[in-house]
Amino acid sequence: MTTTESIATKGQTTARSEASPLTPRSTPDLDAPALVAELRTTFASGTTKSIAWRKGQLKALRRMLVEREDDILNALASDLGKPNIEAFVTEIAFVLTEIAVALKNLDRWVRPEKVRIPATQLPGKGRIYRDPLGVVLVIGPWNYPVQLLLAPIVGAIAAGNCVVLKPSEVSPTVSATLSAIIPQYLDNSALRVVEGAIPETTALLAQRWDHIFYTGHGSTGRIVMAAAAKNLTPVTLELGGKSPTYVDASANLTVAAKRIAWGKFLNAGQTCVAPDYVLVHRSVEAELLKKLQEAVTQMYGVNTQETPDFARIVDSRHFIRVSALLDGEGAGTPFFGGERDASDCFISPTVLVGTDPESKVMQDEIFGPLLPVLAVDGVEEAIAFINNRDKPLALYVFAEDKQIAERVLDSTSSGGACINGTLFQLVPPTLPFGGVGESGQGAYHGRSTFETFSHHKSVLKKTTRLDPPIAYPPYTERKKKILRRFL
Repeated sequence: MTTTESIATKGQTTARSEASPLTPRSTPDLDAPALVAELRTTFASGTTKSIAWRKGQLKALRRMLVEREDDILNALASDLGKPNIEAFVTEIAFVLTEIAVALKNLDRWVRPEKVRIPATQLPGKGRIYRDPLGVVLVIGPWNYPVQLLLAPIVGAIAAGNCVVLKPSEVSPTVSATLSAIIPQYLDNSALRVVEGAIPETTALLAQRWDHIFYTGHGSTGRIVMAAAAKNLTPVTLELGGKSPTYVDASANLTVAAKRIAWGKFLNAGQTCVAPDYVLVHRSVEAELLKKLQEAVTQMYGVNTQETPDFARIVDSRHFIRVSALLDGEGAGTPFFGGERDASDCFISPTVLVGTDPESKVMQDEIFGPLLPVLAVDGVEEAIAFINNRDKPLALYVFAEDKQIAERVLDSTSSGGACINGTLFQLVPPTLPFGGVGESGQGAYHGRSTFETFSHHKSVLKKTTRLDPPIAYPPYTERKKKILRRFL
């Protein structure tokens, strides 16, 4: 693997060059069937079912994140130019929170859940057991390559599974770093990392898994689901889509602009739940645009490329893709921004006006620092606009009028939503995170991740002390009357 032109130190972005591209590593001599067989042997031994083992692995993962923080942050800076504090908060601290929640609650989560049973089954006791699924595959993306790979395995470990992790080849430094350090901390007989690109992923998908957890683009999600269907493997798909924002005339525009700009331009817009476009009440459009520019200047300065607080596009291929959206027919014109530097994979925070709703920038998920702002005449037009498109992963509403906010929530469908904020709905581990329709299926975070990687086994325990003859043939008229009465 070639190295970057310069690896960032803490708090700095990375200078990258078209002359020194990053190349993905592969896993030499990958024998996917043998790998899965080895993990199935481990699972069959019962090792991972031990609560002590699960807690031990979670603590080891926590220790890895703490002790190897600099290695991880440098890798994130290398691949994505992530600012130090942004990388720590969104990648490392996020996973540490997930681990803390799992360790605190694991004893309660694994306890059989008591449920009421009907009178006809008395005497008896109903319980729901959480069994580990077995051997699972987690395929991570490149935009948050630590958080979105490791947060799912927190729940997979807590539930008692063996795991294969497949990091994204698009963020190769992070992939190599995790591949190197994970075996130093976690049980290699139960948790493995497989590096590589399409050949390795294809080989893994050809195997029989007990669950596949995929985060990424919808087109690949379809491939994952088709492969899983051959073995009737359940899947969790965390996809994306065009997450809309509606700014009402009643909104606090200063706060709205600040929170929209932060949510959009974090990680250079490469966030699956970033606001993808803004629908703003026509009466406040001009003021919102002005405040968006003020917010961006306040956060990143006049020359964004010089600030250490703004990330970069992940690679030249995605730089070209985002640039094509900016230059595309009907994309509109920059109200501010639009600066680019291919040698640095840099695109400045850009707000577009005059965008055609049918243009490519309004059809494709942007995944970059471009934000179209479109004026609407009111909430009903905004609702109709949103509902005429695929169901998004996230939806944002800025309104001081509570009835307006509730109107949008009641009339639209999205994976999640946030009122008067962006991205904040991801933070509480008590709120399941997931999509709907084109934006994904299944959910995780906190207990929901544990549940995703557990089988809910229903068990009814009966006593043999009582064995009423009414349940057995022959069915006399008297038995029939009694059964009809109680059933």
